[in-house]
Amino acid sequence: VQLQASGGGLVQAGGSLRLSCTASGGNLNNYAVGWFRQAPGKEREFVAAISWSGTMTRYADSVKGRFIISRDNAKNTVWLRMINLKLEDLAVYYCATHPHPYLDGNYQSKDEYTYWGQGTLVTVSS
Repeated sequence: VQLQASGGGLVQAGGSLRLSCTASGGNLNNYAVGWFRQAPGKEREFVAAISWSGTMTRYADSVKGRFIISRDNAKNTVWLRMINLKLEDLAVYYCATHPHPYLDGNYQSKDEYTYWGQGTLVTVSS
């Protein structure tokens, strides 16, 4: 499975963006999917995850209430809707597949994810 993340860009603090993660070469509905981000000089960190069916979602505390993860398996796509963006949200955002469709295991650990997209840059300005 190959993942393509897109939708990043420059936005002012308080603004919004929607990131997309589209799969090719396989069915995304076989996997749970997570979003991670990596800010300059920092480790890659968990942002959000969604089960294969979309019925289960998980969020990092730092984005709860501001980010929404969703998916459409017919379109082989997962989205991350981000509102009220803050300066600290500036990062490269990556999507990745998790082998457990129901998010079993430690879904916050990047080591558990298998296929990764190339990342899309989100820049938040003041």
